[in-house]
Amino acid sequence: MLAQHRPPRRIEGRGPSPFFILFFFILNFLIPGAASAHSGPDNNSSFSARLINLEANAKETFRFNASLHNGQNRSVTYELQTAAPPGWSSSFRVDGMQVTSFRLDSNKTQDISIELTPSVTAKPGKYAIPVTATSDQGKLELNLEAVVKGAYALELTTPTGLLSGEVTEGDRKPVYLTVKNQGSLPLNNIDLSAQTPAKWSVTFEPAKLDRLDPGGTVNVTAYINVPDKTIAGDYVTTLTASNSNVTSNSSYRLTVTTSWLAGWLGMLIILGAVGMVYFLIRKYGRR
Repeated sequence: MLAQHRPPRRIEGRGPSPFFILFFFILNFLIPGAASAHSGPDNNSSFSARLINLEANAKETFRFNASLHNGQNRSVTYELQTAAPPGWSSSFRVDGMQVTSFRLDSNKTQDISIELTPSVTAKPGKYAIPVTATSDQGKLELNLEAVVKGAYALELTTPTGLLSGEVTEGDRKPVYLTVKNQGSLPLNNIDLSAQTPAKWSVTFEPAKLDRLDPGGTVNVTAYINVPDKTIAGDYVTTLTASNSNVTSNSSYRLTVTTSWLAGWLGMLIILGAVGMVYFLIRKYGRR
């Protein structure tokens, strides 16, 4: 007896299981970014500099030449920032223009000039300065080093800044000065000297400074001796403070006047001469 032929049994397809739906929900909503593009730093882009360590004194500007490469397949806007020490200033230049951010085309490289100016109170040493280029893909960081060398700087002036005065011929003029160490290194054995008109002289109190620390100020008095019978007028004396490392000069202008006694004596001589001429004319003029 032949077996009865039965048509194939049709199996209805099953929908997704509840477990699969729950897993997909967790993947997309409870774990941010699990099914989206990575939003962290862009590994295809780079921020670099050929020289990351520069050395200069505190009064100079550190200039680093950096390159920023956009490895994305689209244009990206980068914001530039530095974490400079307190009191320092920084700036960025792209194609000669100062910027804080700029747009870089896909797969392009841009040269950037990074300028760092130390604080006036910056002490000698090595300073680590991170620089970042931030975009919607994350941060690219460049670590720079600025080595501040010690600097010698000396200033010789007056407390008021006034470098002129008046004196009577034959007198001694006291000029009050300040000697300032405006550098970052101490100054030793500072000598005080002067270049004067002929027959003039200058003495200093004190005449020498053994040591002047950075930022320090010392008061000095210069006594300018004006000889007798000096013709009235303006005269310039050059005052100098110097040591083996640095020199500072100040030109002090003195207006010399004659004394009242000399003035009256001159008037008497003139009046006497006029009287004598008058007497001679009266006596001999009729002959």
